[in-house]
Amino acid sequence: MASTTAAYASRASEYIDALGTVRLMHDADRHLIEMWAAAASGPLIDAGCGPGHWTQHLADRGADIRGIDLVAEFIDHARATHPGTRFDVGSIESIDESDAAIGGVLAWFSTIHHDPSDIGVPLAEIARVLRPGGSLLLGYFDSEQTEAFDHAVVGAYRWKASDLERVLESAGFDVVAVHRRAERGTRPVGAIIAERRS
Repeated sequence: MASTTAAYASRASEYIDALGTVRLMHDADRHLIEMWAAAASGPLIDAGCGPGHWTQHLADRGADIRGIDLVAEFIDHARATHPGTRFDVGSIESIDESDAAIGGVLAWFSTIHHDPSDIGVPLAEIARVLRPGGSLLLGYFDSEQTEAFDHAVVGAYRWKASDLERVLESAGFDVVAVHRRAERGTRPVGAIIAERRS
């Protein structure tokens, strides 16, 4: 992930300006993330938190949550902007938590740069830190086929929902719900809620 981290670091301020507040997010995303967090039990991790806007939004709503991201510039911004919430430089491929310690993980578009042959690595790590029955909310770019595309920052992948479901099931999850949204002028997106299998 070194090249992806470097690409985001070089454009961190641009990304923060464009996407760094919840008020710029789609209402449907905000509702889904809020409902997911309210239903989760135990501490949460925002894995690949970027500028920290979702982390802080959920903390403001009472969640016990911390954010992690490999891009130090994002973490510096999050700490300065949201001083009451914990943010750590860290990888979703190696999360600094004990086995089965976490009630929920938000991975909101934080696995989009993983090749389909490698995406099992962060998903297995997320499964490791989740309690049995713990919940994952995974945001992704939706498509009728799994394929690479030219993302604004660095190469990324969009997924056919059924392909992503199979990968999640192989990583130890049971898929609970799949949400897909397509609107004119924007890339189709999706979100999957999955529970760590007991």
